[in-house]
Amino acid sequence: MRPMSEPADACPRLRVLLASHRVMTLASRGAQGPWAAAVFYAEIFDEDRLRLVFVSSPSSRHVAELEADSRAAASIHGDPDDWRAIRGAQIAGRVLPLDGAALPAAQRAYASKFPNIGDPARAPEPIARAFAHVRWFALHVDRAFLTDNAISFGHRAELAFPSAH
Repeated sequence: MRPMSEPADACPRLRVLLASHRVMTLASRGAQGPWAAAVFYAEIFDEDRLRLVFVSSPSSRHVAELEADSRAAASIHGDPDDWRAIRGAQIAGRVLPLDGAALPAAQRAYASKFPNIGDPARAPEPIARAFAHVRWFALHVDRAFLTDNAISFGHRAELAFPSAH
């Protein structure tokens, strides 16, 4: 990944942000118009690529829309009381299903980030039952815009990632 005319610390700040949050709002678009869904995610940095892995019901609206058009956007942010504490990321990329060789690494990353639910062998029974019916996906990030009002109001750093698709 390379910063686009931004300070060299943008990538480490993005890593910290992603590691310190758990939910992304994933946006898709279909025949009924735009849609947003909140999902737990785990981040995987491979060399200079970034993937955000998540699980969803195969019958969900966002999955149906992403199967028709894999382009997606996501937002990750906290909920601060003070405008100076606003930090977040706006992300664009493609959502693709995970299977085969990529699936075990995604499952390990997810179980590591969510030890109470991410490992079906240790998860509460309702979660383990639900995991038997989910599908695994990865948002392959093309661009991330890191917002950090602690630096200055509306400060944004753009990061570009090589396309994996």
